[in-house]
Amino acid sequence: APSQRASPRSLHTPAAGPAYCMAEELLADFMGSLLIVAPAVIGMVFAYWLYKKVAKISLYPRVSSDDELLMRRMESQEFNGEQDSFQKMRQIYRDIQNGAKAFLAAEYRMCVAFIAVFGFAMIFVVAHVDGGWDFKVGTLTAFSFVVGGVTSMVSGYIGMMIAVFTNARCTMSATLTPESTAWRESFNSAFRGGAVMGFALSGLGLLVMYFLMCLYVSAFEVATEAVKLFECIAGFGLGGSAIAMFGRVGGGIYTKAADVGADLAGKVVAGIPEDDPRNPATIADNVGDNVGDVAGMGSDLFGSFAEATCAALVIAAQSVDLVGAGWDTLIFPLYISSVSILVCMATSFVATDLRPVRNEASIEEVLKTQLTLSTLGMTIVMYPVCAMFMPSEFYLGPKTFTSTCVDGLVSSKCVTMGPLSAFCCIAAGLWGGLIIGFVTEYFTSHTYSPVREVARATETGAATNIIYGLALGYKSTVVPVTILAGIVFIAFSLMDTYGVALASLGMLGTLSTCLAIDVYGPICDNAGGIAEMADLPEGVREKTDALDAAGNTTAAIGKGFAIGSAALVSLALTSAFVTRTTVLERGVNMLNPVVFAFLLIGSMLPYWFSAMTMKSVGVAAMEMVKEVKRQFDTIPGLLEGTPGHGPPDHARCIKISTDASLREMVPPACLVMSAPIITGAFFGVEAVVGLLAGGLVSGVQLAISASNTGGAWDNAKKFVEKGGLFLDMPKLDENTGEVIRNVDGTPVLVSTRQRKGSECHKAAVVGDTVGDPLKDTSGPALNILMKLMAIISLVFADFFMSINNGQGYLNVPRQNI
Repeated sequence: APSQRASPRSLHTPAAGPAYCMAEELLADFMGSLLIVAPAVIGMVFAYWLYKKVAKISLYPRVSSDDELLMRRMESQEFNGEQDSFQKMRQIYRDIQNGAKAFLAAEYRMCVAFIAVFGFAMIFVVAHVDGGWDFKVGTLTAFSFVVGGVTSMVSGYIGMMIAVFTNARCTMSATLTPESTAWRESFNSAFRGGAVMGFALSGLGLLVMYFLMCLYVSAFEVATEAVKLFECIAGFGLGGSAIAMFGRVGGGIYTKAADVGADLAGKVVAGIPEDDPRNPATIADNVGDNVGDVAGMGSDLFGSFAEATCAALVIAAQSVDLVGAGWDTLIFPLYISSVSILVCMATSFVATDLRPVRNEASIEEVLKTQLTLSTLGMTIVMYPVCAMFMPSEFYLGPKTFTSTCVDGLVSSKCVTMGPLSAFCCIAAGLWGGLIIGFVTEYFTSHTYSPVREVARATETGAATNIIYGLALGYKSTVVPVTILAGIVFIAFSLMDTYGVALASLGMLGTLSTCLAIDVYGPICDNAGGIAEMADLPEGVREKTDALDAAGNTTAAIGKGFAIGSAALVSLALTSAFVTRTTVLERGVNMLNPVVFAFLLIGSMLPYWFSAMTMKSVGVAAMEMVKEVKRQFDTIPGLLEGTPGHGPPDHARCIKISTDASLREMVPPACLVMSAPIITGAFFGVEAVVGLLAGGLVSGVQLAISASNTGGAWDNAKKFVEKGGLFLDMPKLDENTGEVIRNVDGTPVLVSTRQRKGSECHKAAVVGDTVGDPLKDTSGPALNILMKLMAIISLVFADFFMSINNGQGYLNVPRQNI
């Protein structure tokens, strides 16, 4: 802990002597550090313990110890068939692992080159400040950027490897007897696999960030240079978010190129089932589930944690009162994340031990209970933490509370009842995120009426299905945006921009649990694909399908949570930028031509970005379809399933997805990263504020709409496949096939169940295919657009201010209101 810490405790004990004061201050520093380091280390140790639990699951079937029974089974044809299936399962498991490693190796080579080049450029750009050069700030910011990028890559790698390690073990657990054991163990394996990433990422991110702060504190005098210190730390958030951009965009293009290509070539063109072993694109599809929804989601939420923390620290550092209150108060945002690890760890045992899954009906209930309990637990423990570290009164600015907040001055910067205000901001983020998640579930789960209406629209074809899905997506933005507006109003009213940053950290307060549930989905999806490709018994596939269906629902909750938190994080970063550049001291006139012009440009960027990513998926999917068709045409007996036919070339399909994703992810990333830099350098800081505001307001609504539309189409298809859709159809005569009519000539109608292969199912498949890039590529990637533009603006704020006092190279005047 930093020796420069101004301890408030020592100020109240002058008679105790310098030795006593120093001992008390060291003890306080030690306890503060312990409250951050200990939960982070405990979280990583817990992740390792969960990994060992998963690793105990053997990929070889259990056999009876009864020799006579064993011999009888080994002589049976059924036993030999089972062994063939398990051997296939292990081979598919290895193929998925190798495909995942190949993609990560190729992607991370590009990321390392990007980190090296961009980090070197940052040294000089960030060092260019008003009045000259400050290479200490430039070098330390660039180093933070490198550390953040590497930490994000490590987090993504851990998540990817544990997901492809757990998938076959989830399949294996579903083969156990009795049924209740199969349900419990298959769910627990997938949930624990997801929790490995959740706790490893949360602990690693927190630990690295705190050690980076302790390292940097020796280079600055905290009492007078806290702003510079935390601006350098902001590079950590930029590094995490930059890698998240490549992970989300590249991973999204990979997974949907494989998924859409496999669906079109398999279900639509060749008429074979999903995950059919004859389809050459199935391994790439299963690899893609992990690339986008595990590595991409992990990097995304890691970036949110790092950026929200950096925003809160930068805003706090500009408050004389918070800096004077001591190091513990200044780094209060980190305590939110550290406590959340312990709370999520305690509640995780509810899902796996106290109230485990026993049947299909209990899966969704267990997962949603897990989220609710984590939110409730964080709410209970946060007030004592706020009371321990937050001062009762302080001013969020360069003056003190006693000198500024006098004569009845009412301002959100004048904070009274500090602990209660901080708690309310955090609680608003916590419960707002949970509500947004459950609203997202309502619009994307086929348990509820909106998705069933979309499924019913398939009666008249794919066109009406798509129309209903688009309408659902637009409507689904109403409640989440209203909740976000309420959170911002409460937080800003209580603690100004600092309150917004705390609310964003509150929404991320259940990060470990949310990541565990997010990663659970792709693991179960892979488990189902492995079961089908390995020709395991139908009962195994039924269990993995049920687990996957619950995973789809919770994945939608996770996407809602990620979008909501990204919106708050973006606003918090924009607030930090505004505070740092003192734009609001003179006010931002929205009718200023430059500000309004860039407000429109910022609102346009999410559409431009989405167009690029959507088209990239289309281009890559076309390549995949052509390759699958080529293999069907050139490998004799492959499509027909003739015994002894040549194997499909999975490696070729994996290479197509990998090459396409790496090629296509560069232009969208360049668009997002260059937009704020060009705007700030040429048009000034007020134009940047307009750009960020437009991108946030437009991006959050487009992201919610795209994700929910795609999710609704996906689950509408699943609703048809499970036989949930009934339509009144004309009754046909069993002998002649003619329509039976009533006396008045009208046809006799009977309620007919629609299943796979029906016209309704074909229409639903079209909607699902169209929605795939919306829900898994463009929608989630818009999170990064909102956050990355804002963190770049914050890190380069001093550079922008050094150019004609923040007016840009074009010397655009900063107008007063």
